[in-house]
Amino acid sequence: MFAGIEKAMSDSEPHTLHLAPGYEIPRIIVGTWQFSEEHHVDAFEREDALDTLGILADAGLTAFDCADIYTGVEQLLGEFFRSRQEELANGPPIRVHTKFVPDRDALPHISKTHTEAIIDRSLRRLGVERLDLVQFAWWDYAVPRYVETALWLQELTDAGKIRFIGATNFDVPRLREIVDAGVSVATHQVQYSLLDHRPETTMVAFCRERRIHLLCYGTLAGGFLSDRWLGAPEPATHLPNRSLTKYKLIIEEFGGWDAFQKLLRIANDIATKHGVSIGDVATRYVLQQPQVGAAIVGARSSAHVQENLRTLALRLDPEDISMLHGLAAPNRPAGDVYTLERRPASAHAAIMRYNLNRAAPDNLDPPTKHQS
Repeated sequence: MFAGIEKAMSDSEPHTLHLAPGYEIPRIIVGTWQFSEEHHVDAFEREDALDTLGILADAGLTAFDCADIYTGVEQLLGEFFRSRQEELANGPPIRVHTKFVPDRDALPHISKTHTEAIIDRSLRRLGVERLDLVQFAWWDYAVPRYVETALWLQELTDAGKIRFIGATNFDVPRLREIVDAGVSVATHQVQYSLLDHRPETTMVAFCRERRIHLLCYGTLAGGFLSDRWLGAPEPATHLPNRSLTKYKLIIEEFGGWDAFQKLLRIANDIATKHGVSIGDVATRYVLQQPQVGAAIVGARSSAHVQENLRTLALRLDPEDISMLHGLAAPNRPAGDVYTLERRPASAHAAIMRYNLNRAAPDNLDPPTKHQS
């Protein structure tokens, strides 16, 4: 069992997600985007990052979410594996969920050869023989090759290079196409929070029907859903990073700063009742929603370990859920999962970076129309 999580267990709800016999993970997955070089993790911080990963794993937070486009993160996790071989051999397995995010410019010419090369690169970076979970993303539905590409991932699963296939930010019609084509999709990573209930439109019902677990990011809205922002004035237009910019746009879709502050006040009342933080309430709310398997919470510092364990131990009562849901229902952003972010002229799309694989230091040659 998971050491720190075992102490957080209650009789009412499991705190691990079982994807298959012999494969279980904590219901809080450690997000590693903040370890990427885009967040300025330089050589002087690398040892601190490795120490943090060790502390998280020792506490029972043994599942990590990364991506091929998180610059330097797959390599960092591979170094972590190598540095802890003895501990890993004797303790619970560490699970790493990565992503396959082909560049938007590469989509028209993507090939089976290039797809396998990217998967092989992730295997080398992580230093493993099989990837636990590969979560597939596709930037542009106008290039209708996502089913074909997903089927190549299924072939790589059958060949033993991938254990589970997941999806990331697909809408229901496209996810249905992929599943109906014969791709075994185990999970779907989506944005889901007190501010963003778009998965409830149609995605939750579809995933329940197809037995797909939702893995949810953005549960803390980049840190906006926290004690820090309660009663705070609306920030100026310029924000220090893309994450805050992204979630500030979601706040605007939710109804603006006043509606957001009202939500924080209610969340704070509930947090006070339970002796926890607003962040605990925000993540726990998502974990208690139908079809949610786990929440992905960033943790660049080991200081967040106890908060994550506290979140697992928390149980919101029906009155809490009703109050939070009642406020969110009339203010939710419209549409299916990731619809706003896919609109080319939208502010949501303007902050996206679509060709990060090409920019990676160990990048593969981009696919061309001549590849098989």
